[in-house]
Amino acid sequence: MINDVIDALLHTVQSVDPVLRTALAGVAVTLETSVLLGVIVPGDSVVLIASTAVRSPAEYAALVAVVVAGALLGESGGFALGRWFGPWIRASRLGRWIGQDRWDRASGYLARRGGIAIFVSRFLPVLHSLVPLTVGASGMRYRTFLAWTSPACVVWAFAYVTVGSVVAEGYRQLSGQLHWAGFAFVGAIVVAILVFAIARRLIARSERHYLHGSVPDAHSDGAQPVDAAGPAVTPAGARDVED
Repeated sequence: MINDVIDALLHTVQSVDPVLRTALAGVAVTLETSVLLGVIVPGDSVVLIASTAVRSPAEYAALVAVVVAGALLGESGGFALGRWFGPWIRASRLGRWIGQDRWDRASGYLARRGGIAIFVSRFLPVLHSLVPLTVGASGMRYRTFLAWTSPACVVWAFAYVTVGSVVAEGYRQLSGQLHWAGFAFVGAIVVAILVFAIARRLIARSERHYLHGSVPDAHSDGAQPVDAAGPAVTPAGARDVED
């Protein structure tokens, strides 16, 4: 019976110590936003799974806070790597594996959209791990970067934790009354994943002009740092990039 399977899965997740479970979600999100692991670590899936075990407002608040902190830590790490080692990482074997097209897309998107690119990239695959590093290499101040990425991380964390916890709690209330509650749970998770995927597609479509426009040559002497307002700043107003 599907209810028994879902009960067993939820029990397995809930049997993990709440502190450890919450910490693992934070670590997964930190790794997901790292340029080194961001293209392979499924941080959103880990957060969804962890959120199914939330049983109280305190656990909910703690998970949201840790996920936000993990996202900010990962993105700040990417920013620092870009500030200190950006060109080296891009030219490394890892950088070549990520692909020149992805690097150019992140650089061009940031040059055209500035701070908006930082906010939006949190919701786009691959770019959410490349944009922080690109921002660090651009010369933008860290506090400006933090002002744009923080609200995006908060929105992202609330969305995933809320969906997982609400769907799981709804199943628990129905499982003792309806034999098909397990199917409803699976359906709700699938719908949530589809909604997130559609939302990402819609965001990418709305930003298509900026994502696929002409890309400035990041290796040329004419490359310019970006300003928080969006377009590239003039040389007179640009800060020197710190290597």
